[in-house]
Amino acid sequence: MASADATGSVVDRLTSGDGLPDRPSLPRYVAPLPERLENFGLRIAWLVVGINLVGTLFGFYYYRTQFAATAQWVWPVVPDSPVATLFIAVSLGAWKLGESREWINALAFFGCIKLGLWTPYVLLVFMDGFSSLHWAMYNFLFWSHLAMVVEAFLIYRYSDFPVHAVLVAAAWYGFNDMVDYFIQVAGTTHHTLLPPQSRSIDVVANEIGHFSPAHEYAAAGAVVLTLSATFLALATRIEKLERGAVGDGS
Repeated sequence: MASADATGSVVDRLTSGDGLPDRPSLPRYVAPLPERLENFGLRIAWLVVGINLVGTLFGFYYYRTQFAATAQWVWPVVPDSPVATLFIAVSLGAWKLGESREWINALAFFGCIKLGLWTPYVLLVFMDGFSSLHWAMYNFLFWSHLAMVVEAFLIYRYSDFPVHAVLVAAAWYGFNDMVDYFIQVAGTTHHTLLPPQSRSIDVVANEIGHFSPAHEYAAAGAVVLTLSATFLALATRIEKLERGAVGDGS
């Protein structure tokens, strides 16, 4: 009984809202997580930061073949998911240090929503093409990216998503969509390789093939998710304003 009580006490401390940013009563569509889960995520923020930094390093390694086939000056627009995990690591870390920056928070929110959903989307749409992946790697990619979406819905607790910050994030991810799917930069577009593209890389010539309809499916998912992240960030802003839950100076 004592052991059970001790365990319960630890769980209560980890899921308590004491000392954390207030949780305004917002609609589920902008704050879908249970309060105790939000509190838990914020309490273990440093662990979450560390996990995301490890994920960032793994992501850069995962993109090594595409880096080799891409001009170095456009590398910043290539590793989408690793950049998103870096954004959320910086966002949470800055908040813990009392140095939160709204533009970083918005970039983290956009990145976790967009890449957290886009990757499972393409893994399902192109499931046959990803059959070369070991089942463990497939599931790791699928569920780890969905975990990014969970992280995204922690940010509203310490961020008010001011319009200027949302504009920065929308501009960055809108630009990424353009160079990933619509505008050729350095001889090609630069979205994450899909199975048809990964079978047609000429590293020496720096050429990557792009085939229909895979390219169009990937583009549609990315654009819809960029627009969705923009809507959710602005909706969160509006909902917090209506409830008087926006901090001073925001």
